[in-house]
Amino acid sequence: MSASPSTAAPPAADEAGATAAKDQRKRGTAKRRPVSRRGELLTGYTFMIPWIIGSLVFTVGPMLWSLWLSFTDYHLILGGDFIGFDNYTAMFADPMFGRAVKVTLVYVLLAVPFKLVASLAVAMLLTQKRRGIGFYRAAFYMPSLIAMSVGIAIVWKALFAKGGPQDQFMSWFGWEGGGFIGNPDVSILMLVLLSVWTFGAPMVIFMAGLLQVPGELYEAAEVDGAGRWHRFVHITIPMLSPVIFFNVLMETVHAFQLFGPAFIIGGTAGGPAWSTLFYTVRIYALAFVDLRMGYASAWAWMLVLAVGVVTLIMFRAAKNLVYYAGEDNR
Repeated sequence: MSASPSTAAPPAADEAGATAAKDQRKRGTAKRRPVSRRGELLTGYTFMIPWIIGSLVFTVGPMLWSLWLSFTDYHLILGGDFIGFDNYTAMFADPMFGRAVKVTLVYVLLAVPFKLVASLAVAMLLTQKRRGIGFYRAAFYMPSLIAMSVGIAIVWKALFAKGGPQDQFMSWFGWEGGGFIGNPDVSILMLVLLSVWTFGAPMVIFMAGLLQVPGELYEAAEVDGAGRWHRFVHITIPMLSPVIFFNVLMETVHAFQLFGPAFIIGGTAGGPAWSTLFYTVRIYALAFVDLRMGYASAWAWMLVLAVGVVTLIMFRAAKNLVYYAGEDNR
């Protein structure tokens, strides 16, 4: 049967409808104006205004003000005058400066390596497939959430005080007692142990890095007869070197800035016998006990300079020590 004239649309009508629809789409596209680059930047800066204001008011402004104070003999109550570099020359002649630098460096050199070794060891255990692994990961990370609080520092001080649990435990091995608190030779080890106990943050970063190492590398090495130690040295460490560098950098900077536990345990005097007189504790004592804000600002900016130099040295060394997969590391 032939198609009815009422149901068969002529080709001309189809073409006319398609042309009309095309024209309508063009008109709709013309009405939508593309967002300009200037508009995108304006929107971005608008959302950044609160952050910019906060940084200028609470970070950049106080830093510039403290830099100016470092060149004055400003007293918190009496005021002061511009004295140039006298604060810096007096700082190097101050016997407390050498003591504070020594205590801080000893802590950095002990706490950072032990903390990173512990965090890497635990991270390697927690990346294995075991039942209840999520619980263990949370349990090992939890101390990092509370360890730097005032309450934990007080508990830590009581734990290592004379006659405390630490003395009772060490007496089983012939320890004469006295606690870490009252012994200037070992008091800093108490703070090192507290730092090692809080390995949760670097542990999580190590876990993320370990999970990114291709399993084919371990399988190929195992087929070639490489043992666990050789696989760790020649595969895990090189592939993990960017993560190791990041953790070393961050933990070193944090170690230089330690204040809370040292202040709670040793006080502003850094007792006993200045064995816990950290650089930051000395800055606090100068600023808020002696009220010598100008002199304390000079100490603070010297710490900023020292941390900056250490960071620069570490970045220079990383060029030869850190391996990035897919890049020319020669």
